[in-house]
Parts: sequence; structure tokens; C-alpha cells
Amino acid sequence: MRHGKKTKKLGRTKSHRRAMLANMAASLFLYHVIKTTEAKAKEVKKLADKLITIAKRGDLHAHRLVYDVIKDRKLVKKLFDEIAPKLMDREGGYTKVLKLATRRGDGASLSVVKLLVERPPTEEKKGKKEKPKKEAKSKKEAEVKADKERKKEEKAKEEPKEIKEEAEEVEAEERKEEAKGLEEPKQKGT
Repeated sequence: MRHGKKTKKLGRTKSHRRAMLANMAASLFLYHVIKTTEAKAKEVKKLADKLITIAKRGDLHAHRLVYDVIKDRKLVKKLFDEIAPKLMDREGGYTKVLKLATRRGDGASLSVVKLLVERPPTEEKKGKKEKPKKEAKSKKEAEVKADKERKKEEKAKEEPKEIKEEAEEVEAEERKEEAKGLEEPKQKGT
């Protein structure tokens, strides 16, 4: 029986489990949403809530305790400066686990862990907005149309040049024939 045993082993050794949960908690603080299996989601929720509760204290010892779990100084700073102040008025329940469907490959039940803070606008999504894409496409389309028009104009300019060149060649041949015709009678007459 598992009386009094609070942790789920998740089929891993202690060190592997701690590292995995720490990485998942770091991803949760970084992206505000992660997708994983239901058992892992419940364990990450526990860890993330504990870390946020510690971060709400804001003192040096709290920084060191959180850094023992999450080994990224920038992420710890983000937790203390951005995430924890937004959750000061809450007494707990900083994260939420939402169940999804089962995974197709192995039938594992999937869940999403959400941090109950508004997601900040990311720099990557700025490029993914629809309006800039439409403008970029319209600019590209305009450039393509302009290139086609330039090519048509160049062809139109080249055609008269070709006609002029052909006319000049014909005239040159006629002059040569005239010159030959003039030379021949002189030769006959001499």
C-alpha cells in the first residue's frame, strides 16, 4: 500500500524525476503553457505552485531555494520580477491542469498545464501576425508585377531595335548589291 507516499515515481529514478520536473516547471514559467501526460502534469503543478509560493516572499533565501530547482538565473529573475507580483493577491492555485484526449500512439491521457497569468506577447508571434504577412505578400506581388511589366517594356523596346537592326542589315545588303552592280558595268566597259 502507498499510505503517506506523496510523490509519484513516474517510472524514473529520483535524480531523473527531479531533473525532468524542474525542466518542465522552467518551461511552464517560460511559455506559460505546456502539454504533457496527465500524471506528469499533476506533479509539475505541485512543483510550480510551491516555487511560486516561495517566489512571492521575494527575499534572498527564496531566490536561492528557487535557483536550487531551476538552474537558469534569467528565468528565476523573470519568476520573481514578472510572474510572482501578478499572483500576489492569490492564496494558491497558480496553475491549472486541463485534460485533453488520449495520445494516438500509446493511449496515454494528455493534459495541458496553464499558468494563470496573462501570456505576454512573444517576439516570435510578431512575425506571425496576419497583417504583416498580407503586406509582405502584397509587396512581393507588386514587385513580381513590376518585374513582369519591366520585362514587357524591355521586350517592346527590343522589338523595335530588332526591327531597326534588320532594316539596317537589309539596307546594308542593298548598298552592297548596288556597289557590286556599279562595279560590274565598269568592269564590262573597260
